[in-house]
Amino acid sequence: MQHITGISRHQMRFSSLEDTISPDNQVRFIDAFVELIDISKLDFAVKTLKTEGRPSFNSKVFLKMYLYGYLNRVRSGRDLEKECFRNMEMQWLLEDIRPNYHSISDFRKDNPIALKKLFKLFVSFLKDADLIGGEIIAIDGTKSRAHNSKKANFNQKKIDKHLDYIEVKTQEYLDALEGNDAKENPSKIQNIQQKIERLKQNKICYKLLEEKLKYSGEPQVSTTDNDARALLVQGQVLEISFNIQAAVDAKHNLVVATHTINRNDRNALSAIAIEAKENLEIETYTALVDKGYHNGREIEACKQANITTIVAQPEQGKNKERISENYLISKFRYDPITDTYTCPQGETLKTTGSWHKKTTDRDSYEFKRYQTPKYRECPVKHLCTSRMAGRDIDRSQYADAVEENNKRYQENPQLYRKRQEINEHIFGTIKRQWGYNHTNLTGLEKVNGEHSLIMLVYNIKRSINILGVPDLIAKLKKWNSPYKAKVLFLLKTEHLKLNLEFFFSSLKLAA
Repeated sequence: MQHITGISRHQMRFSSLEDTISPDNQVRFIDAFVELIDISKLDFAVKTLKTEGRPSFNSKVFLKMYLYGYLNRVRSGRDLEKECFRNMEMQWLLEDIRPNYHSISDFRKDNPIALKKLFKLFVSFLKDADLIGGEIIAIDGTKSRAHNSKKANFNQKKIDKHLDYIEVKTQEYLDALEGNDAKENPSKIQNIQQKIERLKQNKICYKLLEEKLKYSGEPQVSTTDNDARALLVQGQVLEISFNIQAAVDAKHNLVVATHTINRNDRNALSAIAIEAKENLEIETYTALVDKGYHNGREIEACKQANITTIVAQPEQGKNKERISENYLISKFRYDPITDTYTCPQGETLKTTGSWHKKTTDRDSYEFKRYQTPKYRECPVKHLCTSRMAGRDIDRSQYADAVEENNKRYQENPQLYRKRQEINEHIFGTIKRQWGYNHTNLTGLEKVNGEHSLIMLVYNIKRSINILGVPDLIAKLKKWNSPYKAKVLFLLKTEHLKLNLEFFFSSLKLAA
């Protein structure tokens, strides 16, 4: 039987690395993008040349390596080092430079802030390339497992449980020793004294953890990664994780803002919404957000920032008083002119104008209370409330913004349904297809850097799929105004005061 035969392994070939890479290969865009930027202005740790010792690697080498690695689901330093020896694309990209895995890992660990700034710079390029609409943006979060096990995460309840166990077990050992001494022919109890000593050491550790927990003011503490927290992933399922926030533009499903937090979504809306507005340098946009973000203070903050929110309205929980459906709070009409409520029976509930403060585990806000003295005469009081003092309604200081948002949500069901189409795709790609559902870094700042790198790589992959490598490189060259881009970018960072001095001095040099 005839088979296809290969060439001899001993046959000599003459070719260059350039011949092995096609014009539409994604590594060509990575190379063009990294060569364009001035990484020192983005606060990357730049290795300086020394007069003695071995020369250092250019930081751009590691940046190219990580962009290529994350694009191809290779993220560990050791695996990236292997790719330098066996991967023709990597050899072309790095011009056959082969760093040690220690140097590779240190680059990602040492440059978290710079990676976040690089993500923002690429968003600026995408906007100039007309790949971002900036009108409709969907906001959501997803959990990324931390480098910290559940056993290494503690709250006060868990610490108390361990301390109680130690007390009980220690007493058992002491009773066993006492009973053994009372016998005429004492039996041999092996290692019991060592076990008691070990329990004493464990008790000291848990006491130190308790002190650390009280000092931090946090409800929980993690020992492997101090910033990791037990967060709700689904239903009642808890995972030690971080929460990746992402704002995704509706035009091409590109990420325009991202940062990572170690709490749930309830108090996270305004920060990511305002970040998206600043990154795109736009006056306003409409944010589509799920009900997990529904929070009066956050919605009010977005309103003050000129961001139109459509946050899903949570379902009304079960009322302890068993109020009839016809007398829920939504059935009471508020009149902003008279600052009164009108109940379904037509009675008016008024306020004294005094503000009261309420603090819960999740929130703190002020409210006014509305009541009517006619509750005594009301024929349907038993359907409205079981309180002897009659029905009262609390109106939050953020009620106006919340009611405006809820009205928009009810009036725009078709628009809101686009939310899942826009941002669920991103998380599905990153976590399910690429496998980036966890981080091996510790500390919120470093984790932020890695997640910014992941979102940057997603945007690169997505934009290549939309335009293709040659067209994207052409737009990059047209955008090739690095001086302008870097200055605009620096003005958007949190170090505004420090960067202003650089900005004005650069203008003088440019003139």
